[in-house]
Amino acid sequence: MASFSSLSTPYTVVRYSLVRNEHQPNSSPQSDPPKLPRREIILKSSGVATLAAIFNFGGKKPSYLGVQKNPPSLALCPATSNCVSTSEEISDYTHYAPPWNYNPKDGRGNNQPVKREEAMAELVEVIVATKLDKFIPRIVEKKDDYLRVEYESPILGLVDDVEFWFRPNSDKVEYRSAARVGSTDFDANRKRIKALRLAMEKKGWESESIF
Repeated sequence: MASFSSLSTPYTVVRYSLVRNEHQPNSSPQSDPPKLPRREIILKSSGVATLAAIFNFGGKKPSYLGVQKNPPSLALCPATSNCVSTSEEISDYTHYAPPWNYNPKDGRGNNQPVKREEAMAELVEVIVATKLDKFIPRIVEKKDDYLRVEYESPILGLVDDVEFWFRPNSDKVEYRSAARVGSTDFDANRKRIKALRLAMEKKGWESESIF
């Protein structure tokens, strides 16, 4: 049986070739074909699709997801650059992202203040409607103060875990967005959080700072 290393070699070559070709100047006057998300470019090869089936690119749900106990917070990010979390230190430019507030001190614009249940409903509405890079959101866990969403890519089946926690006795919402596999995501998780934030701002939410 072929070893993993022997199977992974064509995967690496194909991925490098395709990402490199993405930046080649267009020599034809014809318009460029629609581009796949960068994390899915490697699917141009049927051999890579076979590897996806064998090695399960979707990955396994991490056991540490959910609200941590000491102190109460969402989990920190791993050392890899495919995760953002409000639990990180503000000095960690790779992983930190600022919390949101659904009843900011300056008000919600033309919208009235809302209770946590209403804010949760607003968040769910935006999550269902926002499909950045064609990743499909699926709400897999929902409590009064906690929401977990799995975002799955349409071809490879890559999965990102996105969590939201409504802090008790507060209007603040913490979150964490992370890829299950790999060491980089081409800023996919950070871009997703930004897209969600912009949509929530239209409903009167506010971020503690812009990143």
